[in-house]
Amino acid sequence: MSDIDEAKQAVRDRVWRRLIAGGGAPDDSYGKIPGFYGNDRAAERLAGLDLWQRAATVKANPDWAQLPVRIRALEDGKLLYMAVPRMASMEPFYEIDPNTLTVSAEEAADKRGAAQVARRLGVGTMRPVDVVVCGSVAVNRSGVRIGKGAGYSDLEVALLIEAGLVTDDTVIVAPVHGLQVVDEDIPETEHDFSVDVIVTPDEVILCTGRRRPRGLVWSDLTAEKIAAIPVLAARQASRRRS
Repeated sequence: MSDIDEAKQAVRDRVWRRLIAGGGAPDDSYGKIPGFYGNDRAAERLAGLDLWQRAATVKANPDWAQLPVRIRALEDGKLLYMAVPRMASMEPFYEIDPNTLTVSAEEAADKRGAAQVARRLGVGTMRPVDVVVCGSVAVNRSGVRIGKGAGYSDLEVALLIEAGLVTDDTVIVAPVHGLQVVDEDIPETEHDFSVDVIVTPDEVILCTGRRRPRGLVWSDLTAEKIAAIPVLAARQASRRRS
């Protein structure tokens, strides 16, 4: 583990412990994207923002913390994208169209329901994304965020950037509990992206330190990670042939 990885893990550890001790999330939240209390109020606050009301397409993580946001997206008539768990498919995204649903928004927005009713697709057939909703463990007021350390959010955003689907016009949002917002610096690496807006159950924080990679950072990917994600393995093979 690098020094940056150790520093990130130290931030995660502090935030998980503070969040649980402060009653902001269930006791089993350590090591996860926290399913924080008040996530429904954070979703309602997000839905009141102009950036949300203008959006036609939303990409959101499948974590429980973002379930109210995913439900609200479908209820508001927005096309919803979710990642296939662990991106374990050559078509690594689900597309859920509110106009063709045969089940409730609550069922379709749940990751188990999405697996049953959503269409799987690759980035080549997706529409541009207006709002990215990312699960986070910690975020500071400059917009620097960290997840639980698996790196899937970074890969998903990088793929969408390379495909021209996440652009400078796309807004990246982190719905979190107030106890997940830290005042300290959070270390960053080349593949990390920052968020533009933090939404808690009690406030909206506009961030000014936008940072996004240009796409996949191959030097940061291990052979094991590439082999485990079919779309990365295929791209690596194509790179070697070219």
